[in-house]
Parts: sequence; structure tokens; C-alpha cells
Amino acid sequence: MTNRQTGDRLEPGTVIRAALELLDEKGLDALSTRAVAQRLGVRMNTVLWHVKTKARMLELMADAVVGEIPLDDLPASPDRRARELARRYRRALLAHRDGAALVVGTYAAEPHTLRLAETLVAALLDDGRNEREAAWTTWTVMYFTLGLTQEEQAAERQPLGDRLADAVSRTSHPALHRALGHLTSTAFEERFEFGLASILAPR
Repeated sequence: MTNRQTGDRLEPGTVIRAALELLDEKGLDALSTRAVAQRLGVRMNTVLWHVKTKARMLELMADAVVGEIPLDDLPASPDRRARELARRYRRALLAHRDGAALVVGTYAAEPHTLRLAETLVAALLDDGRNEREAAWTTWTVMYFTLGLTQEEQAAERQPLGDRLADAVSRTSHPALHRALGHLTSTAFEERFEFGLASILAPR
């Protein structure tokens, strides 16, 4: 736990780092401005002075997670560049407990998030897509990555396959029953690459 004396200057970045440490240790459900204040050894009002609300704190945390994505040394090929950006996005989400659930619950039009979006849209434009295609493909890549990663992180705590298997009936859900082994697959890396290839397939 970080313990701060009353006279120490608290920076917004310090609050966000402490919040991310708390997230990694206890998960998203345990996260609150009060818990962050206790971790820092300050009053909750001191934390709120810097982040205003819990919702704002979560936005800044989400942007900090995205800020961990390196945007250098990307492939020269626009198609490969877009795929690599998606892979780096997934890795950044996986690097934090409940990372995907944190980001999916926010709309962070913040510097790091905007830089990632700018780089991905630019790659898709360079790949020959028009403005609408580039914008909507960017959303599709990000939503897919967030959704699958959120499932992956949830499965680490509670496997979901058994629940689906118990719910699916051979007679009532013949198609689902036939594909059940693939629907409950925990091969998340393969599922991610399959989905990414489908989204970014040559037009």
C-alpha cells in the first residue's frame, strides 16, 4: 500500500496507477474511489479532487491501459499493421485483471485511445478502404477484441462451457448441439485470429 503524508503532492497519474494496481489485485468489482484513497493513505475527497467521479476514474484507467500499447515498430504493410494493432490491443487488455471489462464499460475519448484509433484508421485507409469502411471496420475490430477478451478473462475465474453444455439440448437446439465443441472452445488465441482474419479479409 502507498502511504502518503498529508503534505505530499498527489498527482492524477499516481491515482490512476494506484487504481490499476488495485484492479489487478482485487478486480473491477472491488474498485472504488474510497478503496483507491485507502490504498494511497489519503482521504477520498483528495482522490475525487483529481478524478472527480468514479466514472471519470474508470475512463482515465481505460486510457492508461490503452497507453501501454506500443505504436512503434509496426509492419509497413497496412493490412499487417492493422492486424498487429489488434493483437497489441488484446495483449494490453489481458495484461490487467478485468482489463476488457474495464475498457468496455467506458467511452474514453482520451489521448492514448485516440492515438490507437488514429493509427488503426490510418492503416485501414492506407489499405484502400474508404472513410466509412475504415471507421466501421475499426469499431468492429475493437468491439470484437473487447468482447472475446472479456469472455476469456471471465473464463479464467469460471469456465462457461459447462453452463452452455447443460443448457443446450440435442432435440431443441440441434445446430448448437452439433457445433457445441467449437462454441465452448477455450482456444481463445485461435478464436481471436479466426475472427480477426474474417473482419480484415480482403474485399
